[in-house]
Amino acid sequence: MADLSGLRAVPIVALDVPRVADARRIVSMLGDLCRFYKVGLELFTAEGPAVVGALRETGCEVFLDLKLHDIPNTVRGAVRSAARVGARLVTVHASGGRAMLEAAVEGAEESADGGRCEVLAVSVLTSLGAEELAEAWGRGREGSGGTALTSVEGEVLRLATLARASGAHGLVCSGSEARAVRAAHGDALALLVPGIRFAEGSTHDQARVVTPRAAVEAGARYLVLGRAVTGARDPAAAMRAVLDEIA
Repeated sequence: MADLSGLRAVPIVALDVPRVADARRIVSMLGDLCRFYKVGLELFTAEGPAVVGALRETGCEVFLDLKLHDIPNTVRGAVRSAARVGARLVTVHASGGRAMLEAAVEGAEESADGGRCEVLAVSVLTSLGAEELAEAWGRGREGSGGTALTSVEGEVLRLATLARASGAHGLVCSGSEARAVRAAHGDALALLVPGIRFAEGSTHDQARVVTPRAAVEAGARYLVLGRAVTGARDPAAAMRAVLDEIA
């Protein structure tokens, strides 16, 4: 049996699959090498809230990655429902503003069964680089070279400050910004870092990626592992390699 107690961060494997049967196969394949799984939009849309219960029945924790972004009352209700079905972590977009973030935290605390659920604020998606962020957020360009005005790290730090002030439990950011967020906020925000790849692995559709070891050294408390593990020829061996890096 794998000993996960001494790890410097909590590894979370992404179940980016369309059916609960596929999710169960991954969980069975990894066994005690992973006890925390991410349910994202694809699986949640296909299977609904019941998928959270199905995973909890296996003894695993669930990170419900829905990246909620709506009016405060709607988000409060959605997070309350997520807590009630057993989600341990749930994401909301920090760009939804202070009132929405505060409502999300309130919803997490209103779970009827008293289940513990933490709200993580999403800063800047790891698929975005400075150019894409400038275009999406309308920050424009400067100079003849067309340099993007938007600093990804600057935006992440700004949203981290908002998330902390709103009472969010943590922040989702890439490993590239984690060190700066940790320096600014210490342990006040639990950092979840997606876009984890091995040094020799493909970046797929991610623009800002780091290795498991680099993410931990930058201050990550949670690591989200997707195709680096589930797309590997031997997922169990890939997971063991991750555990070796973060032990």
